[in-house]
Amino acid sequence: MPGPGAETTDSKFRLLVASSDKFPPTRVDVAVLFGEELAARHHRIDWILQSEMPCDRSYEQAWGGGCAYVGPTDLGTSLLARIRKHLRSVRHDLKIMGRARSGDYDIIEVKDKFIAGLIGILAARLYRKKFVYWLSWPYPEEYLSRARDGTAKYPVLYWIRGMTFKFILYRLLLPAADRIFLQSAQMRADVVTAGGPDDKIVVVPMGIKLDDFERLRNSSNQRVIPEGDRCFVYLGTLVKVRRLDFLIRVLALVRKQVGDAKLYLVGAGEDTTDEALLHSEARRLGLQSSVIFTGRLPWMEAQRYARDADVCVSPFYPTPILNSTSPTKLVEYLAMGRPVVANDHPEQELVIRESGAGYCVPWDEESFADAIVHLLVDTEAARVMGGRGPAYVARHRSYKVIADLVEKELLNVARGLN
Repeated sequence: MPGPGAETTDSKFRLLVASSDKFPPTRVDVAVLFGEELAARHHRIDWILQSEMPCDRSYEQAWGGGCAYVGPTDLGTSLLARIRKHLRSVRHDLKIMGRARSGDYDIIEVKDKFIAGLIGILAARLYRKKFVYWLSWPYPEEYLSRARDGTAKYPVLYWIRGMTFKFILYRLLLPAADRIFLQSAQMRADVVTAGGPDDKIVVVPMGIKLDDFERLRNSSNQRVIPEGDRCFVYLGTLVKVRRLDFLIRVLALVRKQVGDAKLYLVGAGEDTTDEALLHSEARRLGLQSSVIFTGRLPWMEAQRYARDADVCVSPFYPTPILNSTSPTKLVEYLAMGRPVVANDHPEQELVIRESGAGYCVPWDEESFADAIVHLLVDTEAARVMGGRGPAYVARHRSYKVIADLVEKELLNVARGLN
């Protein structure tokens, strides 16, 4: 019997994916979209991935609609260890050639890898397969930005990597691809401006596994935020590039009108300096007891903080790199039925406008604070706004819906259709 979205009983593709995601994948655009939704429609999907855990030898394991070919890794933090990790990854990606020669695939897909992309193009040409490239983040631009602003640990290496990958991406990978999958309309505009071919691009925004949120949203047990606490919650990474000291200054303004308001920061930074900056700003403003740091939590527990919040916030510092992203946290907040305050990032502005589930304001402390205060004080408005989110997500951002789009495009590629 055909799975959801399949046109006929033989409408199946056979896909080989090499991705920067580690094994086992945790990002929902791989683990759920491919590993669950597309796999459940009985498409054959094999994977070339590097191990997340320390591993000295390659191995194979059934996963995500086929077999995962898992490569060794090095988790050391020294420059030598990082180089060794990358070399192991490239050597493992050479499996693309062997699998393309021996496997019965329609399409070779490479996601967020550049040397592997070149290997994928060569394999596709030699063995007459279609080639698809998936870009979820502007990696070359990020490497160059971090080399310029000094946030890279090895700025010269980041600059070399950024320039090399930029050339590979825009001059070799994208022109050779039969289809290009990107995360947002803004990323599409940026890629086309940089020289990418517009006629091959398909925009696939981030989504969620709706069933998980429906169960959690309808469960009132195991509260993690005390009943009666008036608060707003941020869920996500606390890295410095996010400029989240902004939220602590927003809290100071909110408390001028809602004196007992608290801010919950649910997540962790990449190193101790990330959170040290936030603690320092909280001390400077005398807000140590009003800013709660939960640290990194399991997914289910972290989402309970969003469920229990009065307001959820999604601040994205306005930079060209972050502007091209498709934020998952905003969609998660909406799926949880919470009213949201976000800033005017392109994708967030679109989602808030279409859903009516919150406020989209400028990146400005007073504007953010005023919107949060309004929702903390006018609980009926907050309830109505939050109630609009789940239906919007079910129509537009559930991976069951997104899988229909991706399945259609991959089937068209496999059949040689434009």
